[in-house]
Amino acid sequence: MALWAIGIAATQAAADAPADSTWIALKPLPHQGNTAVFALAVDPSNNQALVAANSEGSLLRSPNGGATWSVVHPGKAAITTIAFDPYSPGLVMAGTRGAGALASRDGGATWASASGLEGRTVRVFAFALSLVAAGTDQGVYVGSDNLSFAVSGLANRNVNALAVEAIHAPVRLIAGGDATSGGALPLFQSADGGAAWTQLSPAISGTIVVRLTAGPLPPTGNVRPVIVGTNTGLFASTDNGASLTTLSGGALLPTTDYTQVAFIGDHFDRFYAASDGGGSKSGGLWRTDDGGQTFRSLQPPEPSVTALAVSSDEQPALYVATFQPSTHAVSLWTYHDTGGEPKGPPGTQSPVASGARQAASGGDSSLAAFLANPQLPYIALGLGALAVLLTAVVAHLRGRAR
Repeated sequence: MALWAIGIAATQAAADAPADSTWIALKPLPHQGNTAVFALAVDPSNNQALVAANSEGSLLRSPNGGATWSVVHPGKAAITTIAFDPYSPGLVMAGTRGAGALASRDGGATWASASGLEGRTVRVFAFALSLVAAGTDQGVYVGSDNLSFAVSGLANRNVNALAVEAIHAPVRLIAGGDATSGGALPLFQSADGGAAWTQLSPAISGTIVVRLTAGPLPPTGNVRPVIVGTNTGLFASTDNGASLTTLSGGALLPTTDYTQVAFIGDHFDRFYAASDGGGSKSGGLWRTDDGGQTFRSLQPPEPSVTALAVSSDEQPALYVATFQPSTHAVSLWTYHDTGGEPKGPPGTQSPVASGARQAASGGDSSLAAFLANPQLPYIALGLGALAVLLTAVVAHLRGRAR
């Protein structure tokens, strides 16, 4: 019986194991309609626990990597952003359009309003060890562990992007928003947890700061890398925003809007960048392993990426929302990034993976596909266990016959 159990378990593992570096389609969010998904997050402590928002403004939670979803908070206002606090297990925040913010302390199972943000449009959250900052349509608000927020500055600014550059006190923040008529790109910094702000003057393109993300500390030094996405490009800073290096344009990345940036685990030089293309075909999802010196495309099934959630694993699970502008089709995908060549969804071919290579005909191609299957070791283990079991049964029957 033990051998039989081993065989079943091995065969089940082969069936359930996610394919490496392969795009897998997920079921759509309930009641999503033809509106793009913009709010999606994965729990840092559980790469299968997701929180997303649908077009009705409802918050939904999945405990199994997007296989099933349940409504955990009914929709009352459009959700603009969802973010887990990496320093407070279970804490997740959601921003709304015009109705403040919601907070959950149990990983998204139950929700309550966060005080002090009533009536605000909350577009972004950033986390330090003892501080939560929110970017709103009227400046930056700062809250402590009790999730009671108060305005900290930039009250006349629409803050779209926010990042924590130093997580210990004094907390260093960087914020960005929309340029005023004829004004420079709005980028600001606070070295005292939001009490005072100074404007930075980076020589970069764009009129809107769409995304700010601070990465882990490098092995030497105490300055975190900061990646800045604008409506026209992607940029990086290693000196707290004093200077910025252009990462997009030329042969590296297209010149477009960059709405998503996420670092890989504890690596200061490995991150993903994504774009919806601003309605064009220049969107996509890219990975760098050298701080932005080179990028490679992960070839998402649709180039317009509207939301990205990355687990904290060394080989992370990616959850991606895409949008097809011509048909308004909304899709959700998962991708286990093990570093291999990206493959299209099962049953399709990836443009990069297939290239100009001609597939062999007949049984040769089937045999090659079988031998190249990453689940082959599990299948072999299951078949081996079954063979041992059958041998034992035959020997037992022969013994009884004698």
